Amino acid sequence: MGKLGIQLYSVRDKTQDNFLDTIHELGKMGYDAVQFAGFFNTDAKTVRSVMDESGVIPAGSHTPFDQLKDDQLSGTLEYNETIGNRLVICPSLPKELQGSTDGFKRAAAALNEIGRKCKEQGFTFGYHNHHFEFADLGDGKHGFSILFEETDPAYVKMELDCYWALHAGYDPVKIIDEHTSRCVSLHLKDMKREDGNKVTTEIGEGELDLTTILERARNLSIPWLTVEQEDFDKDTLESARLNIVNLQKLWSRI
Repeated sequence: MGKLGIQLYSVRDKTQDNFLDTIHELGKMGYDAVQFAGFFNTDAKTVRSVMDESGVIPAGSHTPFDQLKDDQLSGTLEYNETIGNRLVICPSLPKELQGSTDGFKRAAAALNEIGRKCKEQGFTFGYHNHHFEFADLGDGKHGFSILFEETDPAYVKMELDCYWALHAGYDPVKIIDEHTSRCVSLHLKDMKREDGNKVTTEIGEGELDLTTILERARNLSIPWLTVEQEDFDKDTLESARLNIVNLQKLWSRI
């Protein structure tokens, strides 16, 4: 059964000021896990100790593309091993690899090599989408399909951001169904419309079909269900609290 986590970018104002205490607070709220978006120059053993004290485990780590390449990869994996994290996720692509078939193919080749090295060292490697991967490239394909067609399923898994898929006009449930063997994590953030714009909102307060998504997650035993929120009309920790309460309620009904 999937564990309920939170991507720490959702409380980025708090982690920037007090990284370790924020982990404690999220553990108290009832999150099973935290997903990292940087470590704020904190020693890995300290992070591991604070997680243990807080009763949370790692739900992955978002690591920038450049920190996954060449000599930097070994240091990245060593840090993640120390904190007990085995899921490493590339959260996006450099601008120069976006917007063209050639760019996405070059990105896929690089991701495949990173994933191969991760797998050899006992890690799972995944890619997290935004909406730019779904833009029409003019040749009947989009970057999302290229990335997953041009990479080995054994090396590159998927962290599907359901909000960004819906934002781009795609049904996240269909994407999950098309990639059942690759989906290792779902980013769950609800979507509402505000002044004509699509923005994130708390779980259960928008138009994302969370019930069907969670049913798929349970049936497919997707390991990680990770809250993420980017837009707020209240304190970020209050939103985090609402998110876990609402997600737990939905999950208990599935």
